[in-house]
Amino acid sequence: MSIAIDKSKCVGCGKCHEVCPGTLIKIGADKKAFIKYPKDCWGCTSCLKECPVHAISLYLGADMGGSGTTLHTEQEGGLLRWIFESPDGSVSHIDVDPRESNKY
Repeated sequence: MSIAIDKSKCVGCGKCHEVCPGTLIKIGADKKAFIKYPKDCWGCTSCLKECPVHAISLYLGADMGGSGTTLHTEQEGGLLRWIFESPDGSVSHIDVDPRESNKY
């Protein structure tokens, strides 16, 4: 798994850089985030959850729906919505209540 950062959406807030446990996300001279070695990404999704403008997507492996499917998150009220976008244009989502995520 690896992330992709859409520089055209990035607002340069630096939140992704701050939370990346592998210090893989850098901030360029243009104040936009980038990842130099996406293959080194751990797939922890910390940056996805912090990006306020959904500029970061996670490429899912074949065992997770793969074949080019990407994932990003959006906050809606108290829920965290995980949004999956397939190459064929179809979109699906899972709503997670963070207060209940460790319940099971």
